Amino acid sequence: MLEIYGTIGPKCADVEILKEMFSEGMSGVRLNLSHVSLKEAEDQIKMLKAAAEKSGRDFELLIDMQGPELRIGQLTEPAELKDGEICTLGQGGIPVPEITVPYMVKGQQILLDDGKLLLEITENCGEYALARVLRGGILRGKKSIALPGAEIYPPALTASDKENLSQAVKYGVSAVMQPFVRNADDLKQLRQELKKHGGENIRIFAKIENLAGVKELSGIMAEADEIVIARGDLGNAMPLYELPAYQKIIAAECRKAAKPFMVVTQMLASMEHSPVPTRAEVSDIFNAVLDGAASVMVTGETAVGDYPVEVIKYLKKTADAAQNFLENQFC
Repeated sequence: MLEIYGTIGPKCADVEILKEMFSEGMSGVRLNLSHVSLKEAEDQIKMLKAAAEKSGRDFELLIDMQGPELRIGQLTEPAELKDGEICTLGQGGIPVPEITVPYMVKGQQILLDDGKLLLEITENCGEYALARVLRGGILRGKKSIALPGAEIYPPALTASDKENLSQAVKYGVSAVMQPFVRNADDLKQLRQELKKHGGENIRIFAKIENLAGVKELSGIMAEADEIVIARGDLGNAMPLYELPAYQKIIAAECRKAAKPFMVVTQMLASMEHSPVPTRAEVSDIFNAVLDGAASVMVTGETAVGDYPVEVIKYLKKTADAAQNFLENQFC
């Protein structure tokens, strides 16, 4: 059975809305722990359990860890970065992880907020770097930062990850998403941490969102319960027009190894502000299922979008249509 995942956030953090989402076919819920802890999300978890009980459904609670993903620090208010201007990254400017500053050499491109903003380093000044804005926009705190081509290796688990993992069983977590998996060792560390706290039965979803993960896919599959083709940051690691080929390659390798996989990112992005999807989006979902996906997931579409119930409805119905097509085609 193909699993349908939504993401909880401010626009659907309501028992009645969540109940409708479950009724429309949502079978799993992602809780993003990049900005909050499990303890801080306790009220949301209670809402989920109440809504699932009202709709007569069980559900999988999937926590998405911080992991080695790089993010900027908190901003006192959103910053507008204008095309052509010079901005400061690091001390006295946009707060960035210290580990990234030495890699900010002249000419290095910087992607912010899943690639929505693009900068290029003009000068490294030691504790900070100067960058020209090539593609501007509004930048908010805690958004992702990526340096394409730079080999930066932060720890697989952060201190907050370990704290959340220690509470996973208590809060009913049934699966963990490990971001930016680079090799099998990243997952072995996660598995060991879960076992320390009685979470040996919690499933591990390995997010493939860099080229290191693609290269080490075989070893990663041996340690993961499910592979996640996370197209947001994976699309930042290469020219965007090459992303579909990598998606096909990962899907084919998962099928060959009989390893379940999920497809995620911008599956119904237009529905953050529209009650109906685009033709391209439903085709994308349909083709992901034809490629053998065991699950599909939406993120911002339900967390901050205006039509969370409609999103789940279209995701589920499109996935069902694809499965019906497969059954009828090969019966």
